[in-house]
Amino acid sequence: MHILKDLLLPYLYNDTVIKLGIAAIVGIIIGLERELKQKPAGIKTTMVLTVGSCLLTIVSIHSAALYSEPYSKPMDPLRLAAQIVSGIGFLGGGVILHRNNDVISGITTAAIIWVAGGIGISIGAGFYEEAIVALIFILIAVEIIPPILNKIGPTRLKEKRVRVKLAVQKEQNLTDLLKELKSKNLKVRKVKVKEEREHVALSCVVVSTNDVYTTDIYYDMKSLKGVDQAEIESF
Repeated sequence: MHILKDLLLPYLYNDTVIKLGIAAIVGIIIGLERELKQKPAGIKTTMVLTVGSCLLTIVSIHSAALYSEPYSKPMDPLRLAAQIVSGIGFLGGGVILHRNNDVISGITTAAIIWVAGGIGISIGAGFYEEAIVALIFILIAVEIIPPILNKIGPTRLKEKRVRVKLAVQKEQNLTDLLKELKSKNLKVRKVKVKEEREHVALSCVVVSTNDVYTTDIYYDMKSLKGVDQAEIESF
């Protein structure tokens, strides 16, 4: 046991191991936040990313110091680390999804992946305080500010938008239908009308407040005069 302890202690207190350990912890924290929200990038992705970025930064700095003298020319200590930022861009692009309803999702996760790589670089370069402060601000931005804005922010931030598709009887006056929606305190945006064989297809975006359930909007749509079918999708 004493022999094993003597062998491990130098590595436990090694600066490189400490940096990689901090990067791993930061990656776990960021990944846990994403995983709790069931987002594409979880603990495994962000931890590997922060540790990998930290490692490449350490290698870049140490190799510049190690090989600049033998090759008799100065080397950029962060040359390798600079390529991490552009490389992470491709990884972040993989989590941005374009859904069938023209809604783009995953931008926040892609940005967090990019920042996670930046935090890994900061830790590898020895900027511990800056990395921790950046982590705190990220958590504030995604966990604390949105709920606060939903309560005390502008009315527009408290709105819920759902995409609505209605099959309306041809004899039904669509203008009256939209006026009835307005009387239910529902705002209508992006109206699209398409005539089909048996019905008139009406597509639109309905805006309500966050405290209204999507199912309540569905029942409101079904109760409209002349509506045979209703399809509701939140986004």
